[in-house]
This record gives sequence, structure tokens and C-alpha cells, in this order.
Amino acid sequence: MLNIEPLPNHVAIIMDGNGRWAKEHGLPRLGGHRAGTDNIRQVIEILADYNVKYLTLYAFSTENWSRPKREVSGLIKILERVIDRETQILHEKGARICHMGTLDGLNPRLQKKVKEALEITKDNHRITVCIAFNYGGRAEIVGTVRRIVREGIPAEEITEELFNHYLSSNGIPDPDLIIRTGGEMRLSNFLLWQSAYSEYYSVPTFWPDFGRGEVEEALLAYSLRERRFGALEPRKLLNRTVKKGAVSKETS
Repeated sequence: MLNIEPLPNHVAIIMDGNGRWAKEHGLPRLGGHRAGTDNIRQVIEILADYNVKYLTLYAFSTENWSRPKREVSGLIKILERVIDRETQILHEKGARICHMGTLDGLNPRLQKKVKEALEITKDNHRITVCIAFNYGGRAEIVGTVRRIVREGIPAEEITEELFNHYLSSNGIPDPDLIIRTGGEMRLSNFLLWQSAYSEYYSVPTFWPDFGRGEVEEALLAYSLRERRFGALEPRKLLNRTVKKGAVSKETS
């Protein structure tokens, strides 16, 4: 392991490039998705070794339902197999699994499998793995507003802290680092509220090939960033001077 400091507490990953990886290898798109799911456990273990406490994986967006029916059906079947194959292994490795999004629209068998995985791993503490499945950032925000309205909370009592409480990510800290594989430079409706001050890192490597070297490069890039959360850099804050009753124009 590399000596990397500081490390993110929460890493979120947009697992992109499965289809392009499949094309490069002469496989159908579902072959790429299968290869992508086979890579998940490796990345979880690497980040857990680096003491990253939270990992959120963007597995299936609300927009993905518009893909060809055969691909959607195949993705659902792959998810079921992954839950069957990985839940006990991740449980033994100390991972807690959580779900981000809605189970609405999923078949009852899959809903049952998801709930069982959450129950089995609920008391683990080594790393929390949130699977964003049937998830969309805008849908999450709209759903949050609806829940607040239904509870009759007065407008003047709505704060960022209260809003966070009604998000599906309640109890999970905002991501420090968002990684997108496959080379694209967009969030694709992922964690829109939570990513306000996240560091963004895009890598051309397709998700099935995103291994230890790529994970460590992303963590190293994060460690070199200076996170200011909208404030001035410390050195510029110290160098601000007041001349003739006015603050100098040096800003970040």
C-alpha cells in the first residue's frame, strides 16, 4: 500500500464504460456488465484497506429503464446473481450494505433479496457500501420535498440539515471524492445535492479494468487537492490587507 494522506472518508463511483469494454473485447453489452460486477468486490477491498469508510456505487439510474428491454432484463438478473454471490462474502469482510434509491418498480423477488442483504450486514462497520440502484439525483430531491410537504413542516423551518434528514442518503456523509470511469466528464444525475463540494476525478479506464493502480492514482490525486469549501486559501486569507480603509482585491 502507498502512504497517501489525506484520504477521503467517502468515495462515490460512477461505474461507466462496461458497454465500450465489451465492444473492445468482442462481447455483447451484457458481457461488459458482468465483467463490471466482477470488479466490484476488488475495489471495495482496496478502499477498505485504505480505511475509506463509505463507498457509493452508481449501479443503475432511473434513466436506465429507457434502455432496450433485453439489456434492462439482463441487468436485473445480473444484480440478483451478484446479491446471491456477494452478500455473505462482504458480510464476512465487515462491509455494511445499504441501498440508495427506490425499490418501486422492481420485482418482489429482487426487493426481498435487497432487503435481506441490508438486514444481514446492518451491524458491520469496516466499510459501508451504498448501492445506488434505481436512483436519480433529481428524483431524490423531488421525493425529499414531497416527504417534507406531506409532514406539514413550515417553510421557515426547512434547513439544509433538515433536508439532509429526508434524503435517501440520510446518515451517510457527503462524498469527498467522486470518480467516473470511462472518460466522461459529467455527473449524470448522481448525488446532485450531496456533491456540492465533492472533488471530481475522471479516468479514461473502463470500469471492468479499474484496478488497484487506478484506485491509488485517484486517491493520490485527491490527496493533492486543496479543499476550501468556498473559503479563501489559508495563505491568501493571511495575505489579505486593509489599505486606506478598503480590503485589497486579492481573492481566490
